[in-house]
Amino acid sequence: MLDIRLIRENPSLTKARLSARGQSLDATIDAVLECDADCRLAKTRLQSLHAERRRLSKQVERLRRQEGEELSRVEAISKSLGEEINVLNSRTTELDLRQKDLLLQLPNFPAEAVPYGTGALANLVLRSWGTPESGVREDHVTIGKRLGLFDFDRATKISGSGFLCFTGAGARLERSLLNFLLDLHTVQHGYREVSTPLLIHRECMIGTGQLPKFEEDMYATNNSGRLFLTPTAEVPVTNLYRDEVLNISHLPLCLAAYTPCFRREAGSAGRDTRGMIRLHQFDKVELVKICAVGDSEQELQSLTVDVERVLQLLDLPYRTVELCTGDLGFSASRTYDIEVWSPGQGSFLEVSSCSNFCDFQSRRMNLRYRDHGGKIRFAHTLNGSGTALPRLYVALLENHVQPDGSVLLPQSLRGYFQADCIEPVS
Repeated sequence: MLDIRLIRENPSLTKARLSARGQSLDATIDAVLECDADCRLAKTRLQSLHAERRRLSKQVERLRRQEGEELSRVEAISKSLGEEINVLNSRTTELDLRQKDLLLQLPNFPAEAVPYGTGALANLVLRSWGTPESGVREDHVTIGKRLGLFDFDRATKISGSGFLCFTGAGARLERSLLNFLLDLHTVQHGYREVSTPLLIHRECMIGTGQLPKFEEDMYATNNSGRLFLTPTAEVPVTNLYRDEVLNISHLPLCLAAYTPCFRREAGSAGRDTRGMIRLHQFDKVELVKICAVGDSEQELQSLTVDVERVLQLLDLPYRTVELCTGDLGFSASRTYDIEVWSPGQGSFLEVSSCSNFCDFQSRRMNLRYRDHGGKIRFAHTLNGSGTALPRLYVALLENHVQPDGSVLLPQSLRGYFQADCIEPVS
């Protein structure tokens, strides 16, 4: 959530910064300002009425010592003030809720260093690692069926399209990847592992920015829309500290969590949905950081390096791309996408988005810290997939398939899988 004081004091800057995202939000900003002015006027009047009522209350106490018309007159005025106060209390509550609703519709400011652009074509490739093989090779669906790694048809029988059942060596490979990722990030990179609930309160989904904008993509557990299946561990992990004031000596908090993730992907029509590339349920290891103001840019760089290390250890070619202003996610101020090479698709696939949200999420969830001077400030939050399993799995199969049809596992996975390769099913 954006700081209302910034919008109030510099509406032109707010409009200019948000217009860099490629859409005009002037009408919403004007509505925020109008609501803010009405709310402040009502609260000023309310304070004045409370002060006048307190003065009259003291006058009533004095007049009660003597009977007369003056007492009745003052009591009538005080009663009238009370009725107006009740009306204004309701009005200010209504305006506060209206203002919050409007503010929740505004995305985050792009950081000043983010390249300007209106879409993905303006994204900037920062660096590449490994050498993608030219030409389209066998895709993961063909490889997986030959090796007996997963079963889409039986998963569809259970849950419908967009779901997957891993089988045999495929299930063991998924488990191996999850353990490898968790061990890498906790033992080598210093993140603290947490295991969180999978059912998420609506307030927590609002806190990290999934709601209200992306509600159609979420799985609600009932018609009331109060509980949701987790779309990513970012939501429960960041919300562990909602409504808290942390001590700066405890920052940065670096947390890692594995969760299944559930998304309807309601807006994905027309995108490539073949095989495992886009699923409604998938596994993911998520990395979350909570840090002090001024440290988040450095933490973003180190977070991105931690994710890149995954692909290096798995010997998978990738590139790191900075998203332009028009391609940023709703809550992000700056984002680096890590894209792994998929020989079967003949293209790069996003396998992680590492984002700095600055204080956008922390304002929504009231997550603060006390700095060295004792001042309470909103923390900065960051997160990145460390990584999402389906596309990592896709790239692993397609990049390491051998001429005889087997898949030779990278050295870093062999101890977890307890074998060097996956052989065709006999």
